[in-house]
Amino acid sequence: MSLSTVEERVRDAIGVRLFTVLAWVPERRALKRVHSSHPAEYPVGGEKTVEVAAGWLDKCITAQRPYFGPDRAAVREIFADHDLIEGLGCGSIINVPVIADGRTLGVLNILDAEGSYDDDAVVVAESLAPLAVSALLDLEKENR
Repeated sequence: MSLSTVEERVRDAIGVRLFTVLAWVPERRALKRVHSSHPAEYPVGGEKTVEVAAGWLDKCITAQRPYFGPDRAAVREIFADHDLIEGLGCGSIINVPVIADGRTLGVLNILDAEGSYDDDAVVVAESLAPLAVSALLDLEKENR
């Protein structure tokens, strides 16, 4: 399934204003953007290394648990690019790890207006993350 189709499924299920997919590059401890609903602001190929708080990496990448930031304060606390995020009208975020065979392949970043998501939306987002596995595995093979 393509990452564009994953975006459509997320949009239909819980709504999304900004959707990106980051592939995990363990040898560099970096996240590389491989899909973006807003390529002007968040271009494919961009990388994040120290832009997010260490606790976020531990939670999403290492522990393979979703991060839920229900409001702008939570977004500001974790993401250095919070001004751009807010400028796009986003103030609520769900980050869901994409996992295959116990290994973190990447993260779905799902954002919308403050108050758009709740714990139930996080559960739905988690259920959609496996849809991105094949696309991320294909990208991984291409980059070897």
